[in-house]
Amino acid sequence: TVGGRQVTDPARDVDETSKVAVNGAPVSPERREVYVLNKPAGVVSTAKDTHGRPTVVDLIDSELRLYPVGRLDADTTGLILLSNDGELADRLTHPRYGVQKTYRVKVKPPLVGERALRSLREGVQLEDGRTAPARVRRAGPGVIELTISEGKKRQVRRMCEAVGHHVAGLERIAFGPLRLDGLAPGTSRRLTANEIERLRGATD
Repeated sequence: TVGGRQVTDPARDVDETSKVAVNGAPVSPERREVYVLNKPAGVVSTAKDTHGRPTVVDLIDSELRLYPVGRLDADTTGLILLSNDGELADRLTHPRYGVQKTYRVKVKPPLVGERALRSLREGVQLEDGRTAPARVRRAGPGVIELTISEGKKRQVRRMCEAVGHHVAGLERIAFGPLRLDGLAPGTSRRLTANEIERLRGATD
């Protein structure tokens, strides 16, 4: 029943305010959780892997069925979110909302000139289209920090290669308002309600 009335249509829409019961027993919606994980290299960003490789889901201690929010390449490290909130995940990853993601990139050759930085800031031409303008700064010898709001496949690596630099190491250090903040590789923590609201705010 929904709201005390018997329902036979399996496509009937309900939300968290709907009073749903089965055989008289109330049914509660699954609680929504979001975790931040510092993904190590060699771990794949899927719920299951047919080749037996460790997955990001394996590293989260939760009874809920969680899914990664977006992807990081197996050899890319850093911040990835996992959640059972499909609506939030869609908003965080859909290009329309332009949620910013920041990466720390080790490049070779290590000297990144102003021309390369300017090209990254203005957008570079890739085989699947021109990238949107990005924020970029030097963060040390052979290291830049690059902030993008898109999610093209292997985008950061291809952007750097387009301006003449090979990526020797890639770590995501921020996703929207969230940062790693000292979270050790392979460890995770559950986000607070306030942090989840800040994430939602990044999609407004």
